[in-house]
Amino acid sequence: MILLPPDIRAKLLANGAECGPDHAPLLKLFNPIGAATWLASELYEDGDTLFGLADLGFGCPEMGTFSLTEIVSVRLPYGLRIERDLYFRARFGLTVYADAARIVSRVTEDERLPATAARARELNRNTEIPPDPDG
Repeated sequence: MILLPPDIRAKLLANGAECGPDHAPLLKLFNPIGAATWLASELYEDGDTLFGLADLGFGCPEMGTFSLTEIVSVRLPYGLRIERDLYFRARFGLTVYADAARIVSRVTEDERLPATAARARELNRNTEIPPDPDG
């Protein structure tokens, strides 16, 4: 299986070149016999460094960079390798998935949690108290 098809690679590179926005993850990789999961929203110019949410299965998912080369090089028992989720379609920005993952200590398949995290982010954004100009 190709972990990073050309169309997804192009979109990840475009996201990597555009600083600022909270891009939705475009790629989900996972260990078919373990708990490791990666959601990637950007690919840097070097063609190897991905930015996203990494969950190695230890209960502390975190946002950051990871190497596609390292992920591809993982050899699992029974001749298995890291796989791409062919059916993954993100509905939210990466930070929403990170918020949801922190709640349950793992990247979750349950779309209700990211939806709840997205609503909480929106509520926080709408209820933030502006700084006091007299301060």
